Amino acid sequence: MKRLAFVLAIAAAGVATLYSGWRLNRWRQSEEEKRLRQIHTLTGTVKRFPDFRSEVLGVERRVQVYLPPMYDSEPERRFPVLYMLDGQNVFDGATAYVAGKEWEADETAERLIEEGRIEPLIIVAADNGGEARVEEYTPTPDRRGRGGQVDRYGRMLVEELKPWVDESFRTLPGRETTGVAGSSYGALASLWIGLTHHDVFGRIAALSPSVGRDDGQILRFVEAVVEKPDTIVWTDMGTAEGPGSVRGARRLRDALVARGWEEGTDLAYVEAEGEPHNEVAWAKRMPAILEFLFPPRPPRGEASPEGP
Repeated sequence: MKRLAFVLAIAAAGVATLYSGWRLNRWRQSEEEKRLRQIHTLTGTVKRFPDFRSEVLGVERRVQVYLPPMYDSEPERRFPVLYMLDGQNVFDGATAYVAGKEWEADETAERLIEEGRIEPLIIVAADNGGEARVEEYTPTPDRRGRGGQVDRYGRMLVEELKPWVDESFRTLPGRETTGVAGSSYGALASLWIGLTHHDVFGRIAALSPSVGRDDGQILRFVEAVVEKPDTIVWTDMGTAEGPGSVRGARRLRDALVARGWEEGTDLAYVEAEGEPHNEVAWAKRMPAILEFLFPPRPPRGEASPEGP
């Protein structure tokens, strides 16, 4: 009995030590998150509008607008626009879902514009709705009845947000110079909205799309495209994003190709070796995405579809 009591005491002490270590680690993580939430990482000119009102959704959402470096110094110039979903994660590590981990869209755009590798553009980041994200970003309800409001969300973008942006900023409003981008469920929403409203959006980036959602509904949607629009599409997947992810991404690529998209022309498909499903991985792909969607325009005097 003494031996058993000794063993139990040792075991209890070990459990207590592990629990204490776990609590200490959780405390350290909490303190680190608090620290990172105080560090804003905005680069360049990013204007914040905390209470953009949507009557379609019946909510107020924060919208952030990145303006290119020459926006003020070239007052006659107009710029293409990229609308990005999950706006909390796009510019600022302090507001990102995982503290300190963001897409770095502002830093990337500033650098590529300065280097002449992309057309200077405006980036509009609309926050997601938190618990409403699944509802708003997915095309159809799942077996538990969650989701299926992406058409409503698309109406918000097309009928409310884009008109407000076009009125408030010097945009090139045509479809050829307007894009939509997102990741995961946001990728499903971007692809669905971009193709449904192909008269509004001519460029789509669908990063790490959740192709398996509702038994591959996004595949059936693409396969049902009757007449391919003149829309360029970027899609990708990291090879470490989980079982079946790459297979699903390849099926989406193949569905797009079957409907007339051509890799290397109006379709870019990338498998990012060893990359997981998170903002850090998507930030790494951001330069290539912007270069594909918004390459430099011809010098003045050459043909240009959107004027000055």
